[in-house]
Amino acid sequence: MVSVLQNLCPVNGDGRQTTALDWNSTENFDNHYFRNLVNGRGLLESDQVLYSSDEAISTTRSLVELYSKNWQIFLDDFKHSMVKMGNIQPLTGSSGEIRKNCRVVNS
Repeated sequence: MVSVLQNLCPVNGDGRQTTALDWNSTENFDNHYFRNLVNGRGLLESDQVLYSSDEAISTTRSLVELYSKNWQIFLDDFKHSMVKMGNIQPLTGSSGEIRKNCRVVNS
């Protein structure tokens, strides 16, 4: 996989090349993304740590394993999370703010 990515994104490339995050099923909405993580084939390091990091052992690894094995549970959880996100009412205009540091309210 590394050699494929190196050819796709050479050192002297223009940086505009893109690729799918899940090479196993680029045209489908499924749980192959999680299977890739379990098999050590996450495209982004920030994604792979959800399964492979020491912190993942006590936080996200079990969820990645569950989703990799059970497409229906992943689909149900995804559906519920999308409904919850759709119900978020973010502050807008002068009521909201763009934070300089996402963890701290601007002073």
